[in-house]
Amino acid sequence: MIVRIKDYMVLEVEHLQDTTTVKEAVERLSRSRHHGLPVTDQSGKLVGFVSAKELLRHVGEGGTPLARIIRPGTYTASPDTGLDDAARIMFRFGLRDLPIIGADGRLCGILSNLDIVRSHFERASPAKADTLMRLLSERYGLPFSFHRGLVPIERLTPTQWKVFEDELAGRRYELERGFAEPVLVVQKGDAWILVDGHHRALAARGMGLPQLQAFILTCDRPEEFARSETGFERLAREHHLRTIDDIEIDQSSQHPLIEVTTQLIRRFESGAAKEPSPSSSDEPAGRPLSDRSVRTE
Repeated sequence: MIVRIKDYMVLEVEHLQDTTTVKEAVERLSRSRHHGLPVTDQSGKLVGFVSAKELLRHVGEGGTPLARIIRPGTYTASPDTGLDDAARIMFRFGLRDLPIIGADGRLCGILSNLDIVRSHFERASPAKADTLMRLLSERYGLPFSFHRGLVPIERLTPTQWKVFEDELAGRRYELERGFAEPVLVVQKGDAWILVDGHHRALAARGMGLPQLQAFILTCDRPEEFARSETGFERLAREHHLRTIDDIEIDQSSQHPLIEVTTQLIRRFESGAAKEPSPSSSDEPAGRPLSDRSVRTE
């Protein structure tokens, strides 16, 4: 199935009119998170794109309308363009943002390079769910399936007993921008067993979110599955993990990804030859192999 731009583009597009002055455009752009904005005429049709660099070149012409300084036309795509084709266009021409126009030429959305990256994360996530589904089927001899849906954060049973404070900040950033991939959950009766996504769950709870997008695995013969204690449930029981409030937040050390990066910086600064330990992992020691094989916190 072809994934299309309309599945990932932002519909509410911040843009400028061609009658906007350079001074007004500078003020608008400085208040936004963007490096440039689409420019439309009064009917909403796209006429160009103004970048921060173009505004800098004309910063002394504060009263000049954008129509006088922008180059007419810009790279565009339609909502039905394939996402991979859009990615090639953006990569080839070094674009951060790609305006999307309808058949009438009106601006109807925008696609950023972050949306492209987010799409790859989301398309990779089902592979993890499929891997876990096969592992559970092989171990218990039962059929499993999965679907995407919302899970209640307060009812999640964790299977990881420690997370890193610095990584929570990164997960909050991703959630705020719709960039975080779904968590991975096994539903067993009334239990929602969190397999992958503990940092995301805690970050979302800290932001006041009641639910999270998830890939939810369920057994097609739930009565038989209910009679077996999974390795995930055993792990939670042994470490007294009932809710995500029971997860320890480590403020004394860095997430391994940050730590490895920090070690590399130190090596360059000090000339030390010592390599970072190849065994660095955010996996607590002693996790069952089936758990480790699907985790990417």
